[in-house]
Amino acid sequence: MDNQAWERCAAFHGHVCGGLAIGYQAARCATELLGLSYSDDEQVVCVTENDSCGVDAIQVLLGCSVGKGNLLFHIRGKQAFSFYDRKSGKSVRLVLKDRPENVTREKSMEYYLSQEPKDLFLVKVARPLPEEAKIFRSYRCARCGEMTGENWVRLVDGEYRCLDCVTPYDRFDV
Repeated sequence: MDNQAWERCAAFHGHVCGGLAIGYQAARCATELLGLSYSDDEQVVCVTENDSCGVDAIQVLLGCSVGKGNLLFHIRGKQAFSFYDRKSGKSVRLVLKDRPENVTREKSMEYYLSQEPKDLFLVKVARPLPEEAKIFRSYRCARCGEMTGENWVRLVDGEYRCLDCVTPYDRFDV
C-alpha cells in the first residue's frame, strides 16, 4: 500500500472508511491491469455503478472527474467500476467480491487495505467505451428563464423548456 496515496485520498474524502478503501483498491487494480497513470485530460475514463465513498479515491488517484467528462455515473447500486484507457483501447470492469463473513463492516477498511487489489475484484469485460464529452448549444427555458443544454430541453407548445419545467406525460399515471 502506498501510504502517501492513501493519505491524499483520505484528505480529499474527509475521513477514512471501508468504502474509500474499495475505491482506492479498484484504482490500484485498474492501474496494474491496464498500465494507467493519472489522467490530465480524458485519456482515462471511469464509469462507476455507485456514488459512494470509493469514487473519491478514483478521482484522486486517476484524475477522473465529472467536470472533465471522464467520470461517468451509471448508478446500479453495485460496487463495480469500469476503467478505459483511450490511448491503448484497453478496458476492464471490476466488480467487488463478497468480503469474508468473519469481516465485519467495522473491520472492512482494514480488510480491504490488507489485500492485494487483484484479489478483491472479479475482472470482467467492460461495456464499449463511452464517447468523449460533447458541448451542447444552450437554450433559455421559456418558463424559468434559465439557460439549459439542448440535450435537456423539450419543445412544448412551440417553447423550449428545461426538464424541470416540463410536465411529464404518462397515460398510466391516473
